[in-house]
Amino acid sequence: MDFQLTEEQLALKDGTRELLAGRFGRDRLRAAVADPAPDRALWRELGAAGFFALRLPERDGGVGLGLPEAVLVLEEAGRALLPGPLVACQLLAGVVDGVAAGERIAGLCDGAREPVLWEHPDGCDELILLEGDDGRAGGAAGGRAEGARERTGGAYRSAPGRVSCAPFASVDPLTPLARVLDLPRTDPVAVDAPRLRREAALLTAAQQLGSAVRTVETAVAYAREREQFGVPIGSFQAVKQLCAQMLVRTEIARSAVYAAAVTERALDITGAKLLADEAAVRNARDCVQVHGGMGFTWEADVHLHLKRAWWHAERWGTAGEAEELLAAGLIA
Repeated sequence: MDFQLTEEQLALKDGTRELLAGRFGRDRLRAAVADPAPDRALWRELGAAGFFALRLPERDGGVGLGLPEAVLVLEEAGRALLPGPLVACQLLAGVVDGVAAGERIAGLCDGAREPVLWEHPDGCDELILLEGDDGRAGGAAGGRAEGARERTGGAYRSAPGRVSCAPFASVDPLTPLARVLDLPRTDPVAVDAPRLRREAALLTAAQQLGSAVRTVETAVAYAREREQFGVPIGSFQAVKQLCAQMLVRTEIARSAVYAAAVTERALDITGAKLLADEAAVRNARDCVQVHGGMGFTWEADVHLHLKRAWWHAERWGTAGEAEELLAAGLIA
């Protein structure tokens, strides 16, 4: 099996990076820290470019591509730290009217977790709540080990005004949160909830991969230009090792995320999320260390990557849960 990107996939990845670089540069990123609400004009531009309709069939006005291409696009969004419920809108483009075109913004909550957290509550036009208890899969189909836990259940939609919620402090200044206290379960949505959860985990892992890529680039660039004792700090063995370890983590995570996008197996996605979370968090920490005292300042962007990585590491499966699932898969 060939996991090299095709020319079309490389063009998609490069085009997404160019679009985000032109429309969401550092000045816009800094402005978003003060006002993290999704930029509606940018959202519509992303919709026009096919960002959200990427996986919809062409007959439905979509681009007709697959999960691997969605991973590439979300990787670039993670690299740019683009705020907003991007994963939710990717997954709900064919479920909620107007999302595919970027005209409306939908949120997605996991009701099987406590607390039930809602990203960008003030920026969403609709909320989808996934419900269900933790069940036990009965076999190894789809890459699940016998005895591995998987959430099942349905989904409900609601207008934001009908949702009872409370403020919730977010570690990521680019991701405002609310805790959902109650939501009317009167409008069910026909979705495959377990599949939606798996794909949400994979696309979140893709964002983590993009962040890990960016922190490697940032650390290496700083190590080349910052001088100490008359030479670039990148010439010091300790700094070289830090940067090399960051790159190794990133490429291991990339291989796992890209492979999981092809196989779509539950355990592959679990492993990819675990590796991408580790790469994003540890790379951001090492990037802070390479920057030295500058890395701890508000003026440096490194802390934004670290805070986003912390938040995404708690979304759609934590490290502890992933380790339990993977261990169950090994002994089954």
